[in-house]
Amino acid sequence: MANPTFTLPARSATPQLKLVKKAPKSTDAFLVPALAGEEGLELPGSTLLDDASLREVLRSLTAVGATGDANEITRVPAPEKLGVDSIIVVGLGDPEELTDEILRRAAGSAARTLTGLETVATTLGMFGLAAAVEGLALGAYSYRGIRREKDSSTPVAEIAFLGTEKTDKAEFETAVITAEAVILARDLVNTPASHLYPESYAGIIAAEAETTGLKVEILDEKALAKNGFGGILAVGQGSSRGPRLVRLTWSPRKAKKTVAFVGKGITFDTGGISLKPASKMEDMISDMGGSAAVAATVIAAAKLELPVNITATLPLAENMPSGDAQRPGDVITHYGGLTSEIINTDAEGRLVLADGIARACEDNPDYLVETATLTGAQMVALGSKTAGIMGTDELRDRIAGIGRTVGEPAWAMPLLEEQESELKSPVADIRNSHNSRFGGMMFAGLYLSKFVSEGTEWAHVDIAGPSFNNGGVSGYTPKRATGVPVRTFLALLDQVAQEK
Repeated sequence: MANPTFTLPARSATPQLKLVKKAPKSTDAFLVPALAGEEGLELPGSTLLDDASLREVLRSLTAVGATGDANEITRVPAPEKLGVDSIIVVGLGDPEELTDEILRRAAGSAARTLTGLETVATTLGMFGLAAAVEGLALGAYSYRGIRREKDSSTPVAEIAFLGTEKTDKAEFETAVITAEAVILARDLVNTPASHLYPESYAGIIAAEAETTGLKVEILDEKALAKNGFGGILAVGQGSSRGPRLVRLTWSPRKAKKTVAFVGKGITFDTGGISLKPASKMEDMISDMGGSAAVAATVIAAAKLELPVNITATLPLAENMPSGDAQRPGDVITHYGGLTSEIINTDAEGRLVLADGIARACEDNPDYLVETATLTGAQMVALGSKTAGIMGTDELRDRIAGIGRTVGEPAWAMPLLEEQESELKSPVADIRNSHNSRFGGMMFAGLYLSKFVSEGTEWAHVDIAGPSFNNGGVSGYTPKRATGVPVRTFLALLDQVAQEK
């Protein structure tokens, strides 16, 4: 059972989302789309604007030089008879090039301009309801943290999407649950390690999961030792706050396929004895981003009642230097018996994941998907926004393609034959680092492959860059936690649910 004493110290402020046939009476503003046509600005007709109002708004937009280019936001006074204060127009660009991702980003940009409003009605969904819902919900995300003072810049309280319950309800509800899952992952990652550590994190996950009917299992240090989870124990032994292993299970009656997820949950990573540089070490609260994404995905899958058997294995530990910490040169025994020589204690994520993968394989899944903020080498190779994906060819390529489709860029990467020799150790089965500047992302993937049971379709998703945004706000992507790759995983599960 969940421990009720553990809760997130802060949750993000997000708007309430509604599907309505007509704008609520108390609406403050209308949010409508514009296009950049061949002959200039185009304002599509909608149920919010009658012909006369449409012409008046178009004249106002033309007067201020609006173009309809993607992400352009223009606010003009509303025609008096509409009963709202203003019309907010968001550009979607060339109608011939409009995609869900362009709409999603434009909606996210628009959401940040709605600060302080109570209710906004929108027809953005006319070009794609799910993308509009996700973009506005995720773009409005505001995490205020743990502060004494109240934040005066609150996001819009309510967004009403024009549609009909008969034709749009299912798509709307799926999009809302998807956005809520991304937001949960963001909130978990943004929580400081003073409040989110293995024991509390396990309790928070359990509380969230149990409300959706998921089965929850939590192993503490004693249970981990009894069952031989040597990788998780080795990483966590340097901390006074002991490690945990959380298992979530969704078992619907009509499921035909089984998907196993594994997510790295290092609640803070100092590097251990192989200490990281001090600069930006505070960002290492994000080293549990893989586990947050997996937990949020499985909780959303249960809310959506997806007919897929799902197991989630979440190894949680804090990597600290102390007199009890593991050392370079140590040899540890993983769950399942494989041994690793520790070359670098800052290559700790793969140690906990190895245990998690070995355990997940015992569920005999049709697909095994693991994700982690694993290597700085991922960012060297692919930048800060594109995940690297390794594994068996078909599943690797499938997930990379899904990621690009939903707006979470990903790229398939190889496992290198020449690194097999670098993986060898003189004192153990394998070693956890090759002490080289070259191919670090692929070496980590190759290491993890040794814990995957033969014949299992699997993929390793390295999200070191995409999971945490140190750059500027863009579209629906905020600073800090992004919630990647929750939407990719939910799209994968939706595909798997349709397989026979």
